[in-house]
Amino acid sequence: MFTGIIEAVGTIAAIQMNQRGAAITVNVGKLDMADVKLGDSIATNGICLTVVHYSERSFTADVSNETLTRTGFANYQVGQKVNLEKAMLPTTRFGGHMVSGHVDAVAEITSITQSGNSWDYWIAMDAEIAPYIAEKGSITIDGVSLTVNSLTSDQFRLTIVPHTAQETIIADYQVGTKLNIEVDVVARYIERLLTTSHQPTDSSGVSQDLLARSGFIK
Repeated sequence: MFTGIIEAVGTIAAIQMNQRGAAITVNVGKLDMADVKLGDSIATNGICLTVVHYSERSFTADVSNETLTRTGFANYQVGQKVNLEKAMLPTTRFGGHMVSGHVDAVAEITSITQSGNSWDYWIAMDAEIAPYIAEKGSITIDGVSLTVNSLTSDQFRLTIVPHTAQETIIADYQVGTKLNIEVDVVARYIERLLTTSHQPTDSSGVSQDLLARSGFIK
């Protein structure tokens, strides 16, 4: 589990393709590797990767064909910058939101405009993930915990302040850049609760028992 607060920007040093997917090596920049051990998780552009080899300056992880298919990794190249975050600890300050490191979709930036000292990014939204994105709700973009500031039927807007741009790869984004998207996991669990209950439902299909236990009806 992660928080979406980026600890460092790394650089992909090597990509070795194989039948099972790929092995990537990432130079970690300023990321503190002192407490990292084999089997630890490091979110790399929002993708939870397992460390199979490491040093003070880098780590290597295996990337499955499933991950290559469902994330932006399929188009990554040596020299590309990536956002890095180690898995959270019980004592970690929870500055972002709950991030699992499981990418839901790849989306594309459609426009970038300056707004005061910040920048507005409009991002295309696939119909598949649209129900899980809410105005003023949380979303993860390439591993960064951000707030959705406005919403249309097929796009959402993020406002990026200078500090966030400087501490992540967002400063390098352009119109057309592809992004790893993870929706708020809470929305996924709510959907699961509402669609798997076998209790009697009202005309909207919502479980009466669930509504009662949530305090919406008595």
